[in-house]
Amino acid sequence: MGLGDLKSPTGLQVLNDHLEDKTDVAVLEAVSIPPPANLWHTLRWHNHIKSYEKEKARLPGYGAADVEDTAGSGATDSKDDDDAIDLFRSDDEAESEEAKRLREEGLAQRKSKKAKRPALVAKSSILLDVKPWDDETDMAKLEECLRSIQADGLVSGLSKLVPVGYGIKKLQIQCVVEDDEVGRDMLEEQIAAFEDYVQSMNVAAFNKI
Repeated sequence: MGLGDLKSPTGLQVLNDHLEDKTDVAVLEAVSIPPPANLWHTLRWHNHIKSYEKEKARLPGYGAADVEDTAGSGATDSKDDDDAIDLFRSDDEAESEEAKRLREEGLAQRKSKKAKRPALVAKSSILLDVKPWDDETDMAKLEECLRSIQADGLVSGLSKLVPVGYGIKKLQIQCVVEDDEVGRDMLEEQIAAFEDYVQSMNVAAFNKI
């Protein structure tokens, strides 16, 4: 193919048209400067082939002198390639270290949040039936006695009087207890201590909260 003077606009235009569907490296050295931007096929070709300038021996269209030159500088090129690989490895290592640091920071944050959470306290709701001796028992005083019981993990709630027959009423009282702090035996023992008012005590309902 005759391309003409590749240093002239006309010659470059012919080359541009030629390279629209071809990649001919034999004319690389005939072009002294990068083609103008409007000849984008030629500019693309020029930039592409230029990127392989250090590997001329592998490109068709070059002679033995180029092969020898490439062979002579093989050690340097090999070293450059190794350096490039090392650089990429360094990037990978840096990225790996960054990912590891972020992962460790995330774990530390989760542990910190978990440590700040209040410990889960097991609680139970207990409905007590407390029966008096008879219908003459002062139920207001009986309730006052029950509410005087104080303990860590014990909260007394609502109460009501429930008829049981013959004019006698029992006192039902709701309590919330922390299982590790207050047990049923302790409650029964302390309530039974008010023997002037309490005839018996039963657990009417027990639910875990």
